[in-house]
Amino acid sequence: MTTRQQLHEKLWAAAEQLRANGSLKLNEISEPILGLIFLKFADVRFSKVRAGILAEKVAVYSMRQRPVSPDDYKSKGVLFLPDIASYSYLMNLPEGENIGRAVNEAMKEIEANNTDLAGVLPQDYTSLHKTPGENNKILITLLKNFNQIPSDIEGDAFGEIYEYFLGEFARSEGSKGGEFFTPQSIVKLLVEIIEPYHGKIYDPACGSGGMFVQSANFVQSHSEKKSQVINEVAIYGQEKGTSNIRTAKMNLAIHGLSGKISEVNSFYTDTFNSVGKFDFVLANPPFNVKGKDKNKQIVIDAAKIKGDPRYYLGLPITGKGGISNANYLWMQMFASALNSQGRAGFVMANSASDAGNAEKEIRNKMIEAGMVDVIISVGTNMFMNATLSCTLWFFDKRKAGSERQNKVLFINAQDIFTPIDRAHSDWTGEQIQQIAGIVRQYRQEEGEENYQDTKGRCKVATLQEIRANDYSLNPGRYIEIIEKEISDIDFESRMKELTTEFTNLTIEAHQLETKIQEDWKNIF
Repeated sequence: MTTRQQLHEKLWAAAEQLRANGSLKLNEISEPILGLIFLKFADVRFSKVRAGILAEKVAVYSMRQRPVSPDDYKSKGVLFLPDIASYSYLMNLPEGENIGRAVNEAMKEIEANNTDLAGVLPQDYTSLHKTPGENNKILITLLKNFNQIPSDIEGDAFGEIYEYFLGEFARSEGSKGGEFFTPQSIVKLLVEIIEPYHGKIYDPACGSGGMFVQSANFVQSHSEKKSQVINEVAIYGQEKGTSNIRTAKMNLAIHGLSGKISEVNSFYTDTFNSVGKFDFVLANPPFNVKGKDKNKQIVIDAAKIKGDPRYYLGLPITGKGGISNANYLWMQMFASALNSQGRAGFVMANSASDAGNAEKEIRNKMIEAGMVDVIISVGTNMFMNATLSCTLWFFDKRKAGSERQNKVLFINAQDIFTPIDRAHSDWTGEQIQQIAGIVRQYRQEEGEENYQDTKGRCKVATLQEIRANDYSLNPGRYIEIIEKEISDIDFESRMKELTTEFTNLTIEAHQLETKIQEDWKNIF
């Protein structure tokens, strides 16, 4: 029996064939491939509810049956598919038919009948290969491979496949991949801690929409009501990348969700007049964006954002009047968007915990206002595309007037992980609950054990302690880290790894040095 993981890997191998046999780069094939997965998913869901809808119409209207409309499917949380957009129609096209053109037409018809997807679905399937015949072969291969997805697999199987592909594309994209994909385990922990049971959810850097999907999954798994998730949460997002917007909207649709996502630069534009409007904020903003790039070109214009009510604690300005770093602009976006009972959870660069100058002044104000609730230190290798570690921050307006008002919980989760391979780690469901359980104890949630500081793991610091540490929010300042003994075997094994790695790096450095010298000679 094929496992989910084996199915994912098999489908990914088929996708990589497109890169090998076509003329497009991997970043250029991501949307067409995700579009075909989306099409297969939509067809399966449509087929499952179609018989039931037709039976309902016959039962209600007897022989005088009212025609079925797209709204009948939308009421079931399913996209309406015209006949030419069905997967079986495309699979059974006669030999010699232009498959690319047929898929394009299918996508156009889906958009025409489902207005939420207008301008979202990829429609460039005639250009996967320069030669029309080869283009057909590639598409037929992909359609057949994705048709292997069983129609009767349980749970959110299609969502898992979609997110697996997003993760693989992120891994292949390198550093750029982080712009649209945050690892599921990190998102799941954020969601478990802010507990978005019901309300309006906002992400002004929404990428591929993963924060929304996991929020919906949380609601579904915890809700006793059987109503659609979309009746419990309202989704609002902002994102500046056109490609990311389309991916996010497909991601929502493939999970039976819809929301308002605006294509804007969030530094300058506040589409939803967010101040004080939202119950929850979830985000993974780009880290350490400077006001000017390496070429001294302005990335964030301080003059354009001056006076913006979202940046109510001030701008992180350098001595020359420019924006020093955007981390504390993002944090103020998140904080200002919360209503009086709002919670925010977001990923942040480690450096923000101790940043100085104007950033420190803003952090001081956040701490004194009692907004910062939890800080979690995360270890390396959790991201598909980078080895860096990070910090998870949580704001909570509900702590005002409570025992937690002048306290912050620090958690060291750097030693909690499950290795995937040498360069990647993850959290299991149990590990996510282990970390989130500490927060629930700290909040004194019903049914939880009493919270206790634990050496090397967690510590509740008072406002006085934080002041004494010069307003640092670095967990290492408060949690006493336990030094673990390393066995002789572990030490010897690790030393061999490091020696090999150092040798390889040395060879690469010499090769690079030789190339630079040769290039220098060519210039002069």
